[in-house]
Amino acid sequence: MLQADRMWTGAHVLTMEPGEDIIKNGAVAVKDNRIVAVGTSTELAKTVQAVETIDAGGKLIMPGLIDAHIHSSYAVIRGVAQDMDHWMQKGIWPWMKYMSVEDRLAGSRMNLIEGIRAGTTTFADYDREMDSLLDQNASLGVRIHAAEMINELPDDVGDLPVTELYPLDREAGERRLKAGTDLYDKWHGAENGRITVLLGPQGPDMMSLDLLQRTKAEAEKRGVRMHMHVCQGDRELYQLEKRYKKRSIAFLDEQGLLNEQLTAAHLTEANDEETAYAASKGVNMIHCPGSIGIIDGIVPPVQAFLKAGGKAAIGTDQAPGNNSSNMFQEIKAAAVLNKVKAGDPKVFPARQALHMATLGAAEVHGLDREIGSLRTGKKADFIVVNLATPALTPALTNPVDTITPNLVYAASGEEVEDVIVDGRYVMRERKLVHADEAEAVNRAQQRAERLAQKVTF
Repeated sequence: MLQADRMWTGAHVLTMEPGEDIIKNGAVAVKDNRIVAVGTSTELAKTVQAVETIDAGGKLIMPGLIDAHIHSSYAVIRGVAQDMDHWMQKGIWPWMKYMSVEDRLAGSRMNLIEGIRAGTTTFADYDREMDSLLDQNASLGVRIHAAEMINELPDDVGDLPVTELYPLDREAGERRLKAGTDLYDKWHGAENGRITVLLGPQGPDMMSLDLLQRTKAEAEKRGVRMHMHVCQGDRELYQLEKRYKKRSIAFLDEQGLLNEQLTAAHLTEANDEETAYAASKGVNMIHCPGSIGIIDGIVPPVQAFLKAGGKAAIGTDQAPGNNSSNMFQEIKAAAVLNKVKAGDPKVFPARQALHMATLGAAEVHGLDREIGSLRTGKKADFIVVNLATPALTPALTNPVDTITPNLVYAASGEEVEDVIVDGRYVMRERKLVHADEAEAVNRAQQRAERLAQKVTF
């Protein structure tokens, strides 16, 4: 008999493994931080002996959601950068130049709690002061795929007119590159492997070519990918065309940066030809439809990217403009907006959208050997969802599957009852195990109020 610490039985089990249907009356067994068996409850009752057996009747067990692109600390200024043009320059930068480490910590803690409560188990957090954020957030028990944002922008860049060429501060760039490599050396593989680190140049427009190439070299030396904004707005194209007389995709290709090492967020302003070319070069894409829809009024070309054979994931991006770090909302936005863009209800089906927030996201970040689906030997990262709610009823698997589309088009995140990461509860029966939600919200509110007193427009 296989030995397990816990076994969940009687559930619908959505493994997200390719070609697998939902297992009715399914079970998942966990030993330490690994899945030791997945199958029907009848099968596992014969082969697994568990210390604790949990009745999950009326529930769904599925892989935890992976937020493939989030700036967690920005939640302290949630709601300041929508319904406007030039959202970054006019919305965010007037606040950013006054943000302290304490402000960032407060925003990040609250943002990760928000994500956990809606079923996110892995956060690809791409932010400033990441060492301090990890010092604080490692105790939450979630998985964090972290990158320090590396750029050469001066702190007062928001004071510049929108169309002026960014001045680049070499000394600031050196500090930030060192912060990124130090982060890897300190944190990569920490917390029993829950914390992993990659390199994060903020964008090709926000740094010199020299710093971009040296960041790439540091990533190659460590065998990790680069997480970078690419074609993230007309401002990026303006900067590159003025500085190098090239658009982003052509510039990155010329510099040998357009390959499988690059995980590109957004591709907002890429045309279909550029998008297909990036996919053909092995670039991975992160699609943040709710954020880009609100701040730019654009549906990024993810369908063209996928059609060209590329791999893509879904992320929430940033709370100042997206307002939400709820992955269920983002999954729905991806499916609905791409249907509308294509004028075709068959485009972007529910299973595809869910794949891009689970196994597909793990593939994009190079984590799919460990997480993203429920399979024997993988890390025990999953969520338990209550199907006995008005939004998710009826739960049918025959003659059609209603569970998957209802998750994508109807779930709010409040249906998530339990969150398990690395075999341990992070949330149980809607109660956070390692955090005080009320304290985190109050702290973020207080920091935001202090910050608001400094901001001028």
